[in-house]
Amino acid sequence: QVKLVESGGGLVQTGGSLRLSCAASGYIFTINPMGWYRQAPGAQRELVARISSAGATNCADSVKGRFTISRDQNTVYLQMNNLKPEDTAVYYCKLDWGRNQYWGQGTQVTVSS
Repeated sequence: QVKLVESGGGLVQTGGSLRLSCAASGYIFTINPMGWYRQAPGAQRELVARISSAGATNCADSVKGRFTISRDQNTVYLQMNNLKPEDTAVYYCKLDWGRNQYWGQGTQVTVSS
């Protein structure tokens, strides 16, 4: 069983920064693709950024130049700078392992104007 635990969310003012972390635990013996998604109220869950097992990254146009994804083994980070009110959402971590997907419980990020 794989478990993902996110941390680092909170309330921040416009222009502020937060760093999210997601640690994977369980019977994982390989480095796996991981990513961050977010879901705002009334909206669909959307990709924020992802990182391959080799470290290649890509991110949504809406966060380019502001958010950076990185990893250390099967712990993934999302550095979020210059936050905007539209970044307010629950942020979820995902790990892909073969045909399986594992999700964290989510962490709330709220950006006040």
